[in-house]
Amino acid sequence: MRLKLKFMKIEDLIADRILYYCDINDLSINALANKCYITQSTIENLVIGKSKNPKLKTIIRICVGLNITLKDFFDTENFENFRIEDYFDRR
Repeated sequence: MRLKLKFMKIEDLIADRILYYCDINDLSINALANKCYITQSTIENLVIGKSKNPKLKTIIRICVGLNITLKDFFDTENFENFRIEDYFDRR
């Protein structure tokens, strides 16, 4: 279910990483939410794209729950190729 697009919105990149870590850790959205002390609806909203601008605090809580660093979370080719100029041009 991971996304493979030439241009991905930031919320899609975040959703992709959450789903990736859930997959490799065999976690449901609910199990991840419990590990992060975040409501299940918060994580679901990130994954389905309803939350367009997640707070860094939320991403940090997800990282803590997954026992990864922020660098781990954002260290992907998609984030590396993300162009800030494109983000602002498409809003």
